[in-house]
Amino acid sequence: MNTPLKGGPALARAAADALRRGDARAARDLFLQAAQAGQADVPVLLGLGYACRSLQDWGGMGASADRVLTLEPRNLHALIMKGDSLEQAGDSRASTAFYRAALRSAPPGEMLAPEMLQELRRVQLASEEFGKRYEAHMRAWLRERGYDDTQAQSRVGEALDLLLGRKRVYLQEPRFFYFPQLPPQPFHDRALFPWLDAVEAASDEIRAELEGVTQDDSTWTVFPLWQGGTLHEANAARCPRTLAALAHAPLARIPGRTPTVRFLRLQPRMRTPPQNGAINTRLTVHLPLLVPGQCRLRVGNEMRELQENHAVVFDDTIEHETWNEGDRPRIVLAFDIVRPDLSEDENRWIATLVEGIDAFPGQKAAWDL
Repeated sequence: MNTPLKGGPALARAAADALRRGDARAARDLFLQAAQAGQADVPVLLGLGYACRSLQDWGGMGASADRVLTLEPRNLHALIMKGDSLEQAGDSRASTAFYRAALRSAPPGEMLAPEMLQELRRVQLASEEFGKRYEAHMRAWLRERGYDDTQAQSRVGEALDLLLGRKRVYLQEPRFFYFPQLPPQPFHDRALFPWLDAVEAASDEIRAELEGVTQDDSTWTVFPLWQGGTLHEANAARCPRTLAALAHAPLARIPGRTPTVRFLRLQPRMRTPPQNGAINTRLTVHLPLLVPGQCRLRVGNEMRELQENHAVVFDDTIEHETWNEGDRPRIVLAFDIVRPDLSEDENRWIATLVEGIDAFPGQKAAWDL
């Protein structure tokens, strides 16, 4: 005669043994008894979920997954179980949300067991298949109502790309200081900065000074004229026409921090890592001076091909990166300017806030343009 099992741990062990030998019904009953006996931990609830899956008890599996996710919101097994339960219920949209959460939460493949890698490949394929069906539905729905290539290039088109996962949402994420209610616009309309005409018109003179610098030293990546709000006297003396061209530019001015004016060199076939600037109360200007073939700048979801003597204005607190696919170095003149949507009084208080941050004891955080 079998002695009745007593206590949650004993019941949990017996349930795991039953699951290993393929007796899913006994395993489900024993896992339930273990949970009722106070052993409702993650291993027991996951075991219950797997037993329910073997019995095609999809509702039970989903309920077990819910309880695990209450304890461990990023548990891969539970996320996949929940997705599977919803898929069996016919809700592909909801199941895909859990599959994608599992894919986002998964560690690198070399850290996973082969069985989990196989499961993740399965849900990846299911997620991609749903994405195709959903995109086909949405595009057909919109076409029937007059959607065409004109809308595809508009904010409506961008909203559709975000909805379908073809683009992602990029926000201002400054590393040092965030000022609220400034629109997260990747590139700013060149026409809003008429003073740039004079800067671009001086491109040949600026390039001539740059050539003198590169002839003397071909190893630098950054050649500062203003750095951290301080004029670099020796470098500035070599580039007087460059600084004269910026005489009417609204350079950002925060004591001890800005302006920042410098030449930036990117070597051939190199790419900078994605990065975010320090503070969103300024904009960054790049004036391309040497563009050897295809050189690109990505800010958020938008990409621009750089052209010599044509400046671009962008928000560097939105994730950005640059490429040089040419066979010679790419060099730009980079400087920071005040945002036109900030008032003079706001700029004064921003400078005061930053000075206060820097005045607090401790190491002063470094900025980059």
